[in-house]
Amino acid sequence: MQEIMQTHTSTFSKTLPASLALLVILTCLAACSRPQTPQQTLTTRPPSQTSLTSATFSPQPSQTPTPSATPTASASPTPSETVTPSFTPSPTVTPTYAILRGFVNQEQVMCFYGPSNAYLFKYALIGGSRLEIIGYIADTGYIQVRAIGGTNPCWMNLKWMDVQGEINSVQPIDPLTIQLPWSPYYAGPTWVKAERNGNEVSIQWSPLVLRAGDDPGQELYLAETWVCRAGRLTFVPVGAYSPLVTVVDEPGCEQPSFGRVYLVEKHGYTRYLNVPWPPAE
Repeated sequence: MQEIMQTHTSTFSKTLPASLALLVILTCLAACSRPQTPQQTLTTRPPSQTSLTSATFSPQPSQTPTPSATPTASASPTPSETVTPSFTPSPTVTPTYAILRGFVNQEQVMCFYGPSNAYLFKYALIGGSRLEIIGYIADTGYIQVRAIGGTNPCWMNLKWMDVQGEINSVQPIDPLTIQLPWSPYYAGPTWVKAERNGNEVSIQWSPLVLRAGDDPGQELYLAETWVCRAGRLTFVPVGAYSPLVTVVDEPGCEQPSFGRVYLVEKHGYTRYLNVPWPPAE
């Protein structure tokens, strides 16, 4: 500082008057001796929470992102299946049978409850009567007949009827389906047995003891048998006055032979008992 003052003093002393030079020197001294005011560091205070304006936040509805389209894979061509033709069974055809008509060719003919004269007598037919033929059993040669439009059929021998038409067009009847009149007064046989001797089968069962007035006026026993004849199972009903019958039963049938026995009184048939059939040798 002294160097500055000396410099200024020598300069001004040469060019200015002394009073003016003194004034300049004093002014310079005053300026140099003035203390410097330190600069204030400006500190920025954070605004108080109370000075902040509370802004109400309104949530903007979030936009649901539009799903980007998933590229569809191009379908690979499915190999065509080889279609196997399914078997469609043919519908079962229900056979249609004829109801024939015929004339009784004898003066009087007996008609029975079953397809043989081994069954109980039902009523008599007058010669010349015109009847309907509704059933046929070839094994016994008997036909089921009734009055035209009637509801009370019976069984008669085919040879006593002049048939108008082909008898084989009439419905064949299964003997197992025939409804016989039942006796409410007597129990059936209590036992039955059978023995074979070659092609003959003897069947024996418990006897029937009748009360007075219950005699049927014909066979007291009925044996229904299905036996092998010429390689075919054949229906053979047998009536008997004693509890023993013998039937021919040949070998050679695919189906087994069988039979059953009834006791008979004038009101009808007792329950049957199956025969323990001895097999063919």
